[in-house]
Amino acid sequence: MNRLLQLAALSFALLSVAYAQEADQHDMANMSDDGMSMHEMHMSAHMRMTTLRSPASGDQQRADAIALAAKNVMSRYTDYRRAEADGFKPFHPEFKQPMYHFTNGSYAIEAQFKFNPDHPTSLLYEPTKDGYRLVGVMYTAPFRFTEDQLNQRAPLSIAQWHMHTNLCIPPWNGWSDITGAHPKFGLNGSISDEKACTAAGGTFRDHVFGWMVHVYPNEADQSQIWSVERQMSHTH
Repeated sequence: MNRLLQLAALSFALLSVAYAQEADQHDMANMSDDGMSMHEMHMSAHMRMTTLRSPASGDQQRADAIALAAKNVMSRYTDYRRAEADGFKPFHPEFKQPMYHFTNGSYAIEAQFKFNPDHPTSLLYEPTKDGYRLVGVMYTAPFRFTEDQLNQRAPLSIAQWHMHTNLCIPPWNGWSDITGAHPKFGLNGSISDEKACTAAGGTFRDHVFGWMVHVYPNEADQSQIWSVERQMSHTH
């Protein structure tokens, strides 16, 4: 059990560092003029995303209902201190991040068994000079889910779920590597398979946390409510 807790803590820290790095990379990606879509840029050895489907009857209505539920939840937690009082805990606040996930452990467990849009796994806060500003929510699903199962939770013609994959956690003496210009370890590292990870002394995980999707219900434009670009640049 102690070993599992240590690996979880290591994974959390690696993700926090990777997310901060992704924000910088996102700015560079937006400058690309080669016609590559955001979906293509973010599909990699360390990132899996669902395929955008053709609209089906009722998809927009289902997506709108989820966004409305998310908006109602957010109206209660404008003050992050109220969120903390209700069980939402900030994910690694000691790391500088462009967006902080305040996660509710009970809701995360519930999401492994059923989808309740009134119970997002995380609230998404951007840091401000005086605290945090609530901008969205995150829903999760088990990593074993197929795209058809994810589509039942949120329509894949509108929402694109993502999952972090092929993580090589460095040995204790290799942590400085993940912040380097050309890291081997972590979610931005060159190592993406178990054999190479083991050879480098790391611990391999083929996925981290499972499926996730962000919703920004207060945005006026529909494309921004389910924005893949924002989701990727401000991932957890």
